[in-house]
Amino acid sequence: MKKPTILLIEDDELDIISVERSLKKLESEYELHTAYNGIEALSLIRDSNVGLVPDVILLDINMPRMNGIEFLREIREDKNLKDLKVFIMTTSSEESDRSEAEKLGISGYIIKPLNYTDNTKRSDSMDAFVQFHLRKILLDEM
Repeated sequence: MKKPTILLIEDDELDIISVERSLKKLESEYELHTAYNGIEALSLIRDSNVGLVPDVILLDINMPRMNGIEFLREIREDKNLKDLKVFIMTTSSEESDRSEAEKLGISGYIIKPLNYTDNTKRSDSMDAFVQFHLRKILLDEM
């Protein structure tokens, strides 16, 4: 049986570690691939030698070279990639980012945890996403 595949597109190492930590709490197997920007992600997906067709993409908005919105536009214009499930992960509270992402047919929008000046941390929305949404998506793919 094929393991579900997750493509994480994120340029911040600490956020990658946080996502990996949350994913380890899943009670199912999966393959995780990481790209550090949209250009690298497109190369992984479009490279016939790699053959990566992710079941789920976790996409940061703010990245160098090709940001998340630019990446989303690219895959939505590609007939072979337009139906991929994409979840935005961002610290951005900009309504324009959310609105643009929703116009491009995202599956969901995850606000990354932030450290505030008093060193408290809000609840980890990534853990909640993994436990309640990603688990169901991956089990449906198996």
